[in-house]
Amino acid sequence: MLHRRRPVVSFQPERCCTVRETNSSTVPRRQLGRLLTQLREDARLSIEAAAGELDCSRQKLWRIERGLTAAKTPDVRVLCELYRATPDQTSVLLGLAEVSRAEGWWHAHGSAVPAWFSLYVGLENVASSIRHYNAELVPGLLQTPGYATALFQHNRPELGEEEQKRAVSFRLQRQGLLARRLPPAPALTVILSEAVLRRPVPGRSVMADQLRHLAAVGERHNITIRVLPLAAGPPLAAEAGTFVLLDFPPSALGSPSEPPTVYVEGLTGALYLDQPAEIAAYERVWKGLDSLALDAGQSTELIDAIRGECHA
Repeated sequence: MLHRRRPVVSFQPERCCTVRETNSSTVPRRQLGRLLTQLREDARLSIEAAAGELDCSRQKLWRIERGLTAAKTPDVRVLCELYRATPDQTSVLLGLAEVSRAEGWWHAHGSAVPAWFSLYVGLENVASSIRHYNAELVPGLLQTPGYATALFQHNRPELGEEEQKRAVSFRLQRQGLLARRLPPAPALTVILSEAVLRRPVPGRSVMADQLRHLAAVGERHNITIRVLPLAAGPPLAAEAGTFVLLDFPPSALGSPSEPPTVYVEGLTGALYLDQPAEIAAYERVWKGLDSLALDAGQSTELIDAIRGECHA
């Protein structure tokens, strides 16, 4: 075994690219890979040298460090010894290795959860702050069963009735994270275009119930709903489109458990952006929205007014 001076490990977040989803839990896997990479680099070991000590291929260790595959507990233990990790660091890494081999609850929904969306659900579940802008629809985290069902019936008629029910069930189950106690529920801030509130869905009563729901959940301590009035004119977000900004709590070792991430969804896939320049660009867009949107109280008044005017 190689003997080296014990490194001082800060575990700074890596500028990682988007990874392909597999059946194991993605977020702990990504965290474990970043921390192992940081330890290896601080120990001044090449990935080839570390793979040799682990008696595996360079490709296997590269996939572990990128979060593309789950690491076995014995392998993590060997790497911790090789990198001269402290007992506390070793405990954290072994814990991540154990958790990363478990499937997230959403995998039970099968085809109702596209592979490209599964990563987002994992990130959403560990986020400390979720900021969502939408100019077209009420976000899934705030949809009523009636609104979600109407959307699937209207936009996805090719899905059978059972498939639609599974998709709606999954959407509603996601909302549980907003009311959980441990870990603490994330802070959710949603900015909606006024057009979202005025746009009808099949069944006037469905939209009326949805607007009542928005007004009610907006009173929760961790949920803020704001409306971007049509009179504000086109914001910078008109070019950015719908997006979600995710921020994450510190890990057990003090550094962020995940880098800030922007999620941009398309019809058949999604972008996961976490480079500093990308985050800064969307932060500017959010700042512009924040300056134009009504405050929470004014937004609730407008929601109630539109419900009475358009959907009563």
